[in-house]
Formats: sequence, C-alpha cells, structure tokens
Amino acid sequence: MVSSAFASGKHIYFMKILFLGDIVGRPGRKTVKALLPALKERHMPDAIIANGENMTHGRGISEKTVKEMSEAGITFFTSGNHIFAHKPGMAKLDDKSFPVIRPANFPPGNPGRGYQVIETGKLQKILVINLMGRVFMKHNYDCPFRKTDEILAEHRGENISAVIVDIHGEATSEKVALGHYLDGKVSAVLGTHTHIPTADATILPEGTAYITDAGMVGVTDSVIGVQKEPVIRGFLTQMPFKYEIADGPSVLAGVLIEIDEKTKKATDIHQIIEHHDTT
Repeated sequence: MVSSAFASGKHIYFMKILFLGDIVGRPGRKTVKALLPALKERHMPDAIIANGENMTHGRGISEKTVKEMSEAGITFFTSGNHIFAHKPGMAKLDDKSFPVIRPANFPPGNPGRGYQVIETGKLQKILVINLMGRVFMKHNYDCPFRKTDEILAEHRGENISAVIVDIHGEATSEKVALGHYLDGKVSAVLGTHTHIPTADATILPEGTAYITDAGMVGVTDSVIGVQKEPVIRGFLTQMPFKYEIADGPSVLAGVLIEIDEKTKKATDIHQIIEHHDTT
C-alpha cells in the first residue's frame, strides 16, 4: 500500500518493496508459502521481488516453480549464475510475460533479458536490474558497473518510481563498491548469492538503500541450504560431490525498503529474518 506524509507543505508518496534472498528448493518454497501471507498483511508491500535462481532443486528455475511462487504472492524474480541450469526453465526466459530476468551483464546473445520495468497494482513502475559480480566467479562476465550505466541511460526520462538492483556476487568488496558507485542513481542495491544475511543494511549518503547480502529462504541446519555432510566431505577430500537440498527448520531472509516515489530515493531499509519449522 502506498502511504503518504506531509513535509514542508508538499505531499510525498512512499512505495514499499519487499525483497527476498535466494529461495532454495522445495523447503524454501514451502517457507515462502507459510510466512509470506503474514508478512504481506503486516507490511503491505506494493511489490515483492525474490531471487529465484535456486528454486528448482537448488539450481535454476522452472515454469512450475515460478507459477507456484507467483501464486504465493511474489511479483517478480531475479536470478544469477544458476539461471541456465534447468533447461526447460531456460526456454521460457525469452517470453516477456514470464516474470524472471537473468543477469544483464551476461554476454550478448544469451536467452532472456537482464532488466525489466514492472508495474504494481497502483500502476507504479519499477525498473528491476539483475547483475552478476565478477570477483571469484567462474565465468568472465561483462562489467556490471558499466552495464548499469547503459541501462539507466536507456530509461532516462521515463516515468519510473523506483530502480532496484540485484547484484549477485561473491565478493563483499565488489558489492560495496557497486553500492557506492550507484548511490543516488538507483533506489536500492541488494546483494544476493552467498545465502548469508549481512548486518549492514543502510541508506547510503545519496539516498540508495543497500545490503551486501539479503540472505536466503532455506533450511538453517545446512550449508547455504544444502545437506552439510557432502559439502564437508568435499572440503576434506577435495573430491567432487553431489549435493542435495537439506530439510528441516528454515529461515526467510530479506529486506523491506521504503522509497520516495518523487525522488526515487530510499527513506528506510529494514532487515527481515523469520524462522519456520517446515516439518
């Protein structure tokens, strides 16, 4: 719901956006369905955006899981390096009605799109941009800093109420640097990928909401959502291993952002961490 306030005699309209970290497999989806109704009632967000790259068996997305989570109340999905892991889901990425984007700084010619303008029920327009970090990542991606500049230039002058950036990356320094680089240019820079929520949610000096990593929606007694024993064994032996999604009590982690529609700047960022027993 759009709230309003008076400041210096002028009417200021605020938008609320709920952003969820990486949803990991079936336990993550069950957690969203269990906890999201109460979060929506409590906070009344205008849009709910989630990173969905781990929704299908922990790697990739599918038409079925996107439909399931959309029906649960999520408006739109960002992704990351696992977006092409599930081939049937990958085939849907070129469909502009499919509410999923992949990182914009993948090389040209890849399926899908890296940004999209979405509308809320109040007809507010939100530009959502998805990026990949490059430090410590397996592949050589294009520059996320320059790519964001290109996208912002393309949408300059449009009637957009907010710009949300999901930076899916490993290195905290790269995410922090991007946050400062985009401070004042976008409404929020929100980190994903590590599945571990960081304690640095803040409003940067020029009005951009920032967090290094929003966390995950997945099982707590795990290694970032997957069974811990194979991962530990892999570190001990340096041998390949197959991971399986963990099961048990879970966590829903994300942030709630409040944005002044007129300036597109954030006025508040609130970290959300909710626990749930999925058994």
